[in-house]
Amino acid sequence: MTIVLSIVVIISALFMIVTVLLQSSNNKGLGAIAGEITQNMNKAQAASVDAKLALGTKIAAAIFVVFALLLWMFG
Repeated sequence: MTIVLSIVVIISALFMIVTVLLQSSNNKGLGAIAGEITQNMNKAQAASVDAKLALGTKIAAAIFVVFALLLWMFG
């Protein structure tokens, strides 16, 4: 049981890290990382991609917290 919970916590943590890193930055200094994506797409597409990444981050964070607490309770 704890192995399955640990795997889910690790996967959700990795997914959360990836989605946070893929989101576009509001700071101009870090905009070079994701700037190429927003230059090639129009603003509506870029906004929808950012919205999907933000939603994915929220879902991954919720899963991470719930399963980390379950792991703590059963561990």
